[in-house]
Amino acid sequence: MTEASYRDLTAGLDPQQVAEAVGAGMYEHDHCAQNLGIRLLEIAPGYAKMEMVVRRDMLNGFAICHGGIVTTLADTAFAYSCNSYNEMTVASGLATEFLAPVREGDVLTAEGREVALAGRTGVYDVGITNQRGELVAVMRGKSYRLKGRAVVELD
Repeated sequence: MTEASYRDLTAGLDPQQVAEAVGAGMYEHDHCAQNLGIRLLEIAPGYAKMEMVVRRDMLNGFAICHGGIVTTLADTAFAYSCNSYNEMTVASGLATEFLAPVREGDVLTAEGREVALAGRTGVYDVGITNQRGELVAVMRGKSYRLKGRAVVELD
């Protein structure tokens, strides 16, 4: 993508305004996040912070939150952080490490941060903490930007 075409995608807004517009636009159509009760708390270029309360229907047979649900929260923070520049970006891979059990009623916060961005690929780290600030999981995601496609239309 050329600098001129990127400027067209961002409509002259500052990077924070672009990130906020992307966050609002993505969330409007993010039925998975909405159904899981995942909320966007904060977004900035290369960064997103999401929150989710663990419900009973998210527990596995051991009465702990299913790892796929924790990974979905992390993946959501990853998606919002890597799309925050308004250049459509998809995951090319991810790995989650579970560090502590998550229980019903826990309030999880996932913070996705850009580690590296070169050309059309990026690396993002996501830390997931509970309401006590304890790190319960970490995820690393690899991203791939699609050429010349905006996430949202900016006016």
